[in-house]
Formats: sequence, structure tokens, C-alpha cells
Amino acid sequence: MTSNRHRDRGAIGAGRHHPAVTETPPQPVVTTALQIEGMTCAACVRRVETALGRLEGVDAARVNLATGQATVAYRVAAQTPESLAATVRSIGYDAQVSVPDAGPWPAAGTAPAEDDWRRPMGLAFAFTLPLVVVSMGRMLPGVHGWTMALMPEPGWQLIEWLLATPVVCGAGMRFHRSGFRELRHGAPGMHSLVMLGSLAAYGYSVLALLAPSVFPAGTARTYFEAAAVIVTLVILGRSLEARARGRASHAIARLLRLQATTTWRQESGAWHEVPIEVVRPGDRLRVRPGERIPTDAVVAEGRSCVDESMMTGESMPVAKSVGDTVIGGTVNREGSLILAATRVGRDTMLARIMRTVAEAQADKPPIQQLADRIAGVFVPGVLVLSALTFLVWLVTGPAPAFSYAFTTAVSVLLIACPCAMGLATPTAILVASGRGGELGILFRRGSALDALAEVTTVLFDKTGTLTEGRPEVVTVQAQGGEAELLTLAGAVEALSEHPLAAAVVRAASTRGLVVPEARGVQATSGLGVAGEVAGLRVAVGSARFMIQQGCDIGPVAAALPAVTAAAQTPVFVAVDGVVRGLIGIADRPRPGAKEVIQHLRALGVTAGMITGDHRAVAEAIATELGIAEVHAEVLPPDKAEVVRAAQGHGARVAFVGDGINDAPALARADVGIAMGGGTDIAIEAGDVVLMRGDPQAVVDAIGLARRTRRTIRVNFLWAYGYNLLLIPVAAGALHPFWGVLMNPMLAAGAMSLSSVLVVANSLRLRRFASRS
Repeated sequence: MTSNRHRDRGAIGAGRHHPAVTETPPQPVVTTALQIEGMTCAACVRRVETALGRLEGVDAARVNLATGQATVAYRVAAQTPESLAATVRSIGYDAQVSVPDAGPWPAAGTAPAEDDWRRPMGLAFAFTLPLVVVSMGRMLPGVHGWTMALMPEPGWQLIEWLLATPVVCGAGMRFHRSGFRELRHGAPGMHSLVMLGSLAAYGYSVLALLAPSVFPAGTARTYFEAAAVIVTLVILGRSLEARARGRASHAIARLLRLQATTTWRQESGAWHEVPIEVVRPGDRLRVRPGERIPTDAVVAEGRSCVDESMMTGESMPVAKSVGDTVIGGTVNREGSLILAATRVGRDTMLARIMRTVAEAQADKPPIQQLADRIAGVFVPGVLVLSALTFLVWLVTGPAPAFSYAFTTAVSVLLIACPCAMGLATPTAILVASGRGGELGILFRRGSALDALAEVTTVLFDKTGTLTEGRPEVVTVQAQGGEAELLTLAGAVEALSEHPLAAAVVRAASTRGLVVPEARGVQATSGLGVAGEVAGLRVAVGSARFMIQQGCDIGPVAAALPAVTAAAQTPVFVAVDGVVRGLIGIADRPRPGAKEVIQHLRALGVTAGMITGDHRAVAEAIATELGIAEVHAEVLPPDKAEVVRAAQGHGARVAFVGDGINDAPALARADVGIAMGGGTDIAIEAGDVVLMRGDPQAVVDAIGLARRTRRTIRVNFLWAYGYNLLLIPVAAGALHPFWGVLMNPMLAAGAMSLSSVLVVANSLRLRRFASRS
């Protein structure tokens, strides 16, 4: 992947030091997707990325072999989508611009279709099976004699030629076209190896049949059955691979099926069925029981239960009534609902999820980037090794040396499998990101899977992650009347967005109190809020905030220990500089939060909690949940510093948060995990988004990440171990010891099986089960 960002920033920065130089305004960078056909291995990926990365104005280019898609970030003044596609076509691949960004849905890569291989596979088997019977059957004891009596050997060889030709020159033509194109552009790949191996066996056989005298004595043998079986086995392998890759990449297609195609919209008082594409924000929509919610909306009329399992992974339907939000793609189970559309098209939650999954699948961890660089020299190295093998056997091999040299050289060409190297990582990420989506876990970057697998410490922001995030007033200690205290506190808290402020306002409303309007309200982040209410100066907040306001908490200090011991957050209320009361607010731990900490400990992960709460309150909750590491009374700007300090001690940190003030810590952590019910800013700052509010999803995310990393390692172990072990065998390394030589047909079968096994191993990730 190539980047020009540093060069461009340097040029702009230099202009700032020289006012006489006119600064070039920054050019907008956009991202487009190209669908590419003809890539067969990691060497192809490397070549396409290099060609696109060298273009002027291209910031980054990532190619995914599993989906056949390139994602390119470029400057609009330098390139266009069509110019990018033309560059890819110029190096020998077919490329088309994917669905334009203006469309309602994100472009999604597609794996090679299994149907593309059915016709050539049928043709290959139709001629290869009788060819094998004719060729191998004549070698059976008792059969050779009567076949020779029926027809001399040249006649049988002619039949073999006629049967092999449709396979090699018909069914295998796509390998020859692609392989020739690769060689013509100086970028040999897997198809080049298949083409050279099959055509070498076929051409050698034709020449041995028609002009045997040109070969050394005893070496004019035919390999028609080998040439045909090579092509047939490679086609079979590519078909199985396409089927497996299709299963691996079905996540986005499944998400697309969640989208309703039509809906009932109110127009001039009447209901009309309209395509979903014409719906606009504010439209009134009707959804009957059993129908899918057409788009993100707010319930305007009616009550029902909505099945959100396909979005959040939660199995229980969620009750919805007037004012509640609903997500497009979920299913209305019971009552009829009238909705007011809020977000449509590319702005809906479903579209955002699809983009997240697609972007994660296109991302490339460092280990795959290294593999692509190795693959760039792998195929040329195999060609050189094949030539050296031929020369060594020709010079030093036993008689007939030419036959030995030919067989081993062709086997080396066919046994090498760069395709397995290219599929080792992207297929695993493809399956893992799709399975994560089914569990309500969205990986915004594929590399986040790799980073999350290495996490040793998880730091939770308490409110909304370990706790329910809906604090309630439990205790009111007032020197005067409770009603007056709640009325004054509710007036200033009504203008605050803090969860504790909302608890105070709800308590006042529940008790039927009329909250007056406050003026001149000023909030201090993480501490409290102050303003004027009916001519009185009212301050509401923490003990630290009271000190800043010059207020002594002594009058209510006696009640403080009991409040904090009950895990209630103390909120002080001061009127005209005198503390008049104390409000205890409790935020109950989420169900299962204690088990989450236990599961993390079982995974060898340390759990910690960060909160702005009073230390006694934080420690009480931590004790209840079994958390040893507690960071209390931490102001919002300091959360990132806590993360930084943990990293400084060698920890790989994941931070879990859901609020606006969590964004810096989410960005600072090695992996930021945002709760999906939180703010958009927190979600955008996270590397992983949990669509369900259950903190158990954190354990599932780490478990899935670690399983994915193990799968990738097994894939690479197989891909590299296979090549390192079997290429020497194909070259004849065992012959001097045990007289063993690999048949080219066996080499072709092993090569085809190699990539299939890598994809099949990745598909095992679909069986990953949630702990919840």
C-alpha cells in the first residue's frame, strides 16, 4: 500500500514559512472501489497495488483477493475512477468501477462465482474421464495385450490426443489467456504456472507422437492424460475455492436482504405503496405486523415489539411505543406502527453497517502486506527453480535424463501455490467480520481484529458500559424540604446533558414538581453546573465543584459515608454559596457485568474501570464486579492519559466507552471499542462497534479476534509449509534416497487442494459461538 500524504503535507507546510509563496489549497480526497477480474494469487494483488500506488494523487490502494476488489483513495484533481480502472486494465486485468458512491448502498466486493466454472468443469470431466480410462486401463495386467491386438500403440495415442485437446485447448483456455497476459506484462502468476505446465506436457506429447525422432532415444513419451488431468484438477480446485469464497463473502449479501424494497407511505391522507428509494426524511410510513421496518424512523403512533436480532444479536424483541426509535431492516412482530422517517438511503444504520463490514473486509493487516511482498517474487522464483531443475536433471540425472528433467520441471511449476498465500488473511477476515456482524460486533477495520487479539488490558468507562447508563435518584438529604431541593437542582440540571443531571430531572418530574427556568447556566465538564433560579444562585455537582464554587460541604458531610458505601454517587446542591443538601444517585451494574470480568480474567485479560465518580462509589462498584484496577475521579480529558499510562507499562489496551467525552480515550487506545447505543462521535472514534448493549460482546469480540488470528496463522503455516516442503519433493529431492518422483498430475491436484484447504479452514470461523 502506497501513501503520498507526508509529501503533500510537507509541501503545504513549507508554504506557511514563506508568505510570498502562494499556498496550494488542499485537494479533496475521495475513495472509490474497483471490481477486478483475473487476479489469481498474492502476486497479482501486489502488482495491482503497486500500479495504482504509483499514480499521481493516489494516497492509498488496497486490494482484496478474496473479494476481487480494490479500494483506492485519490485526489480528484489528479485521477478519476475510470483512469484508475484503465491503469489496472493496462497491466493485464479486467477492471470496472463499482457502484458509484452516490448510490443508496455501499459497493460490495463479490467473490468469483461458482457458476463461472461449471461449464469448463463439465467439459473437462466429459473428456478427461474416458482419457484416463484409455490411458491407464491399457496398463492393467491382462489388458495391455488385447488392446495392442485391437489397435497399435500410435492409434491409442492418437485417441488420447483427440480426448486431451478439448480439455487443454477448450476448458483450459482461460488459464492460457490469463497466463499469457501475465507473462506479456512481466507479472507471472498462478495461471502462468498452470499454462506453462499443461502446455508443456501437451506440446511435448504432440511432438513425441508426430516426430519422435527429435527426442533422445527412449524419451519420446506422451503425457496427454497428465496434461488433461492437470487442467481438470485445477478447474475443480478453482470451482471448490469459488464456492467456499462465496460462502465466506455472503455477509454483505445477507445484510442487503434485510432491506425492505417497498413501504406504505401517507400521501394526501391516503396510503400508497412506494419503492423504498423514494422515501424521504419526515415521510409518514405504515408498518403492519410481520413486515420489515423500511428505514430508520421514530414511532409516531402505535405500540409493538420489534425483533432487532439481525442488528444487535439480541434474541428478545424490544418493546416500542410513541417516541421510540426503530432501525430499518428489523421486523415488526405484533402491533401496527405509524412511523416518521428520520434517516434514509446511505444514512441508515443498515447502510452504515454494510459500509463498516465492507471496509473491514478491504482492510489489510501487516502480516498480509508482508505476504504480498513475498508473493511478488515467489512466482518468478518458481520459474527460475523449474528451469534449474530441468538443467540439473538433464546433466546429472539417470537415463532417460530428458524424461526425468521434463517431469520434475513441470511438477515444480504445478506444485507451487501462491494463491494460498494470497487467501490466507483476507478469507479469514471476510468470514470473521461477517460472523461478527451476526453477533452485533462490527469491526471497522480488518486490522482491528489483529490488534484486539493482542489486547492484555481492557479499560471500561463505567457509565453505560458496566452500568446500565440510566442512573436514578435513590437518596435525598436536604436541610430544608426535599421538594424545594429537587426543584432548584432540577432547574439547572435541565440544561445539562450529563446522565446524572437527567436522573435529577426525572426525579423532580416523577414527584410532580414544577421546575422553573434557570438562567445563566454554566457547566464545568465532569464536575457540575451552576445558574440562577428565581433570583437564587444554585450550584449542583461534585465535592470538587463545591470547593471551586467556594462552598463548604461540612453541613452534609455526615451523610456522605452512607451514600458512598451504598455505591451511590453523591451530588451536592448549594444555594447562594451554602450547601443545602445531598442527592445520592445510583447506576446499577448491567446484568452479567460480573461474569464479563470473570470471562476476561479467564482469557488472561486484566479489566480496569475509569470513572469520574467519587472514589468510594467507584470502589464499591468495582468490588461488586470483581475489578481490581480502579481509576476514580478522572476528568473526561484525563481518560486518554490513563490509557497512555497503561500503555507505558507495556499493556496492549482496549478502551470501552459510549460518550462524547470518551472519544479521545477511544482514539488513544490500541483498540477503541464503542458501545453502539452511545453517541455518533464515540462510534466514529471506535475501531470496534458493539451494536448490543451487553458488555459480554467485549468478551465475544476478543474471543473472535483471537480465533481469527489463530486461523490466519494456521493458514500461513499451511500456505508456506506446503510450498517449502513440496516444491523440493516435486524437484526430485527424494529420488536419490528412495527413488520417488512426483507425477505432474499429483502436483496439480496438490496445488488445487492447497487453496481450497485455506478457504475451508477460514470458513470454520462461521461456527464461532457467543458466550452470552
